[in-house]
Amino acid sequence: MYRVKRQDDPEKNYQLMAYMARRVLEDDSDITACLANISAVINGYMDKINWVGFYIMKDRELVLGPFQGLPACVRIQVGKGVCGTAVAEKKTQVVEDVHKFPGHIACDSASNSEIVIPIIANGQVFGVLDVDSPEFNRFGELENKYLSEICTHIEKKFESLK
Repeated sequence: MYRVKRQDDPEKNYQLMAYMARRVLEDDSDITACLANISAVINGYMDKINWVGFYIMKDRELVLGPFQGLPACVRIQVGKGVCGTAVAEKKTQVVEDVHKFPGHIACDSASNSEIVIPIIANGQVFGVLDVDSPEFNRFGELENKYLSEICTHIEKKFESLK
């Protein structure tokens, strides 16, 4: 159904990744199934990453959702770590060196940089997209742009289901 066809041009590659994520959201109404496939799409199109997935807000804390990678922290308090900070601030967090981030929660010791984008639907934080890399300073403007675009489509999908 979905086949990863990486492009040599990084921007074209990310455009295709965002397109595939939109297609996933069009194909089913189950948000968990969609997030599972989107994490697989991102994992297939992004290089130099070791973990990608979602944490979902439940009972005022983040709970592990669909992901690709090694087992991870199951629950994260709002305001704690990079993910919890993204929720508390309702703002994307791009961390060049996670070892310098105050209160970083090390789920995978191989991670050295991270990007976390909050997913806000109907004015409330639904969850976050979290992507980790074993490389320092892995995530720049291009990754932020296309991962944020994917999150915007997830937000629209979630809002349409309510």
